[in-house]
Amino acid sequence: MDRRSFLALIVAGCADPSLEPSLGVSSPAPQSAPGTPAVPAVPAPSSSLTPSGDPNFDAWLAGFYPRARDAGVPAAVLDRELAGLTPDPKVSVQDSRQPEFSKPVGDYVKGVVSDARIAQGRQYRDSLPYLPEIEQRYGAPREVVLAIWALESAFGKIQGDMDVIRSLASLAADGRRRAWAEGELIAALKIVGSGEAPRARLKGSWAGAMGQTQFLPSVFLATAVDGDHDGVRDIWGSTADALYSTGAYMAKAGWKRGESWHREVVLPPGFDYSVVEGPKDTPPGWAAKGVKRADGRPWSAADQAAQAGLVLPSGAAGPAFLVFPNHMAIRRYNNSTAYALGVGLLADRFAGEGPLVTPWPYEVPLSLADRTAAQTALAQLGFDPGPADGVIGSGTRKALRAWQQARGLPADGYLSIDLVRKLRAEAQLP
Repeated sequence: MDRRSFLALIVAGCADPSLEPSLGVSSPAPQSAPGTPAVPAVPAPSSSLTPSGDPNFDAWLAGFYPRARDAGVPAAVLDRELAGLTPDPKVSVQDSRQPEFSKPVGDYVKGVVSDARIAQGRQYRDSLPYLPEIEQRYGAPREVVLAIWALESAFGKIQGDMDVIRSLASLAADGRRRAWAEGELIAALKIVGSGEAPRARLKGSWAGAMGQTQFLPSVFLATAVDGDHDGVRDIWGSTADALYSTGAYMAKAGWKRGESWHREVVLPPGFDYSVVEGPKDTPPGWAAKGVKRADGRPWSAADQAAQAGLVLPSGAAGPAFLVFPNHMAIRRYNNSTAYALGVGLLADRFAGEGPLVTPWPYEVPLSLADRTAAQTALAQLGFDPGPADGVIGSGTRKALRAWQQARGLPADGYLSIDLVRKLRAEAQLP
């Protein structure tokens, strides 16, 4: 899982520099006072860990070595795998990149739910013999597992070719994601040290996700399954292992058997949009507010009792969805509404359902300047969106809904280019 979703899990951390030995230098054993027991010397990093030419990276690596050893990675593995390690500048560029233009959710979903991908997914659905067992064992429908496979690696074809250990070391040394990246790096080193997979097999994305369904190393250790029963958990070369492992992950993520992940709904005229992304309710509760299934079908017994939230990813002009707890299980894979909708809608089409009743509207991509200006304007007007970072998250949408409601506008929380202009003008921003 290529981890926009790990952002909320990352905590920066720094070791006490007074405890960090220098690279390639063996510290002398501490001398014991007469009559006191000798204190065992702590082994220093091997002299094979030569400087990389980047002082910041070298200082981090000197501190990481004992932390990894204390976490259970054998010194022989550390000496071998960290020898000659250098930071990858491409990782730092990717990690700090803020897209200049924000792709609208509708454009993303339309790209995901393509005719070619639907046809390919249906073919796999009918031809892979172990999919029914994955569904029976773990609960998540085979179509959802296939949709994750499709989005993460184009059905196994695009897995990433970057050295996971080097990528995670680069992220850790950078500092912004140190605690998280070090934990994943230690997990990757344990995979290599256990003999489950050689270093050369640990290829993946710049963020350390690897295999056909893009598992992080810690997820591999905790969740990967030997689906083809050959004695090896091979999420890179074995489609069975990758898909069984994905089913196992969705079960751990809290997948509820028999419940929907989302359903398209239609809203009545004059609907109160301020409840969007607000309190959850059961489908009968939403029906009392005039919300109906777009396809006209009745709700299942499981869905009738489930708590669902309302989302309008493209605002009042686009399709509306009730999202169930299984939507959030998909977001454990990637914490993005667009991603979860992409997986769910693609799974629907694999299962033979038709397209949405309400089409995605035409949306103008917003530039980074547009997004930060809107956040700055909301803050100046007394509607706190959080930091003006260009990320239109739940805080910004909540502030926008409050501003829309105060101005007598449909409070759908959707930032369009027209609203950007209105906010700029009201706040007198250039």
